[in-house]
Amino acid sequence: MKKKSKIDFKFTIGRRIGIGFAVFIICTMVAFILTILTLNDSKIRTETVVSQITPSVTDLKEINLLLQRSHTNISKWYYNKSFNDVEFREELKRIIIKDYPTKKNHLLELSKIWDPLDIRKLRIIFSQIEALFVLYKEEIMEQLNTAEAYQDPTIYMMALDPFEESEKNIQAIYKNLNELISIKQKIAELEIKTMFSSLDFLKRFVQLLGISLVIGGVLIAFFTTRSITQPVQILKKMLLSMGLGILPKERIAESRDEIGEMGKALNDLIESMHSTTDFAHETGSGNFKATYIPLSKDDSLGHALLKMREGLAENERVLEQKVIERTEEVVRQRHIVEEKIKEITDSINYAERIQRSFLATKELLNQNLKDYFVFFKPKDVVSGDFYFAEKINKDNFLLATADSTGHGVPGAIMSLLNITSLEKAIENQDQPSEILNTTRKIIIERLKKDGSAEGGKDGMDCSVICFNFKKKKITVSAANNPIWIVRGSETIEIKPDKMPVGKHDKQDISFTQHIIDIEKGDVIYTLTDGFSDQFGGELGKKFMSKKLRELLSKNAHLPMDEQKTVLENTFKSWVGDLEQIDDVTLIGVRV
Repeated sequence: MKKKSKIDFKFTIGRRIGIGFAVFIICTMVAFILTILTLNDSKIRTETVVSQITPSVTDLKEINLLLQRSHTNISKWYYNKSFNDVEFREELKRIIIKDYPTKKNHLLELSKIWDPLDIRKLRIIFSQIEALFVLYKEEIMEQLNTAEAYQDPTIYMMALDPFEESEKNIQAIYKNLNELISIKQKIAELEIKTMFSSLDFLKRFVQLLGISLVIGGVLIAFFTTRSITQPVQILKKMLLSMGLGILPKERIAESRDEIGEMGKALNDLIESMHSTTDFAHETGSGNFKATYIPLSKDDSLGHALLKMREGLAENERVLEQKVIERTEEVVRQRHIVEEKIKEITDSINYAERIQRSFLATKELLNQNLKDYFVFFKPKDVVSGDFYFAEKINKDNFLLATADSTGHGVPGAIMSLLNITSLEKAIENQDQPSEILNTTRKIIIERLKKDGSAEGGKDGMDCSVICFNFKKKKITVSAANNPIWIVRGSETIEIKPDKMPVGKHDKQDISFTQHIIDIEKGDVIYTLTDGFSDQFGGELGKKFMSKKLRELLSKNAHLPMDEQKTVLENTFKSWVGDLEQIDDVTLIGVRV
């Protein structure tokens, strides 16, 4: 019986928390009730000031203002003999008949809850004002109501005495009215002062209560941390470690509350897990002969571990055999892939040498062009772009710059077809437009057998320039690719025909031929669209043809090898980390 009594009166966590909340609730209720009482009193006083005293003061001041305006207007009535200005006369009548009665009625309604002495003062003021207005109306306004009355000395002098009397009367009214306004303002100030005194008391009380709650909270937090929070944090840390598969080294100190009971249970669980962990480590390291004794016949985890050990031993034997077999297969497949990659790479490199043999040689260009550069940058090893040159006759040298359909291997194959078609056309033609016309026919004829229903539509965009340096002329024809001539600060553009050298709905229309006079120092540029269509820069946009033309015009005065360096650096900087999207060809020739 003694042991049971000791357990019944144990100072548990629930009782600790309950006592703390009870103290907090009591203090909060006291503060709440006192706040409600103070706020209700402040509300009543505020309503009194807002709904009664303040409007009363406002109306009294407005009546004072009406008196001032009536005083001004009666003075004008007496001294202003002109009837051209009737505005002040109408305003005075309106004050007496309408404005004053309205304010009077409103004040009488507000004054119902006034002090009786203040009500008596208000009624005296009203009687004085009304007597003053009667004096205005009967002795001044009705006497001086026509221009003839102002001209009659007798009438004008009869109105003088009432006018002077009204001056004295209104001063007396001002005095009484200002005294009443002052009384009401003092009442309002007293109400506000009383209200703020209540609020100040509430503020001090709440501050004192807040300080008490803070001090109490600190004390409660201190004892709670020692008896609840710290043990719970240790429990949490141990459980989190176990959740991660780590058996903690810490142990919970025993105590006579719920946390102590949980700590003891957790300590026992950790000890029992150590033996299980040791067995798992041995098994995981491949020691399938390690001994393990389950905690009891009902220890499902222990018996499952023994069964797992047997399964792992068998699986390891099977996996070792499979790894050996798969490793041999991977090595064999890797060797095959490496051989295929080498064959493809060798084929592409050989194709690149073949394609380059079709391009204009450096020796041919050096013999016929004194000052030039070639900026040729394929997207892949082989290219759809190409540049072709041929000596037509003694005085004429042909240079073609072309962009074949596609790039990479398909583009390179198409470029060889286009070059051979150009060579075939040059055998019988020496004018750029006829060369392109004939080349187009040859390409269409050769691609008719591509297996499609309507024949291949592949071909190229191409510009052909025939140089005659002796006569200082060039003859040009262009398909989709422009030709630019920079002459000093001027850039001349030879616009191309908007059709390719290949099958097209305009394939029966001849290419346009231009004959251009050239001057010493001119720089002629022929190009494909790879540079201008390249994405890059900070915004990842196209370089654009306009920007490229401005770049060439700006640097045309430089030596040709320096111009090429500028183009290479600009293109590299523009592309940045992006991928080159097309083959790039740009050739510059200085006259």
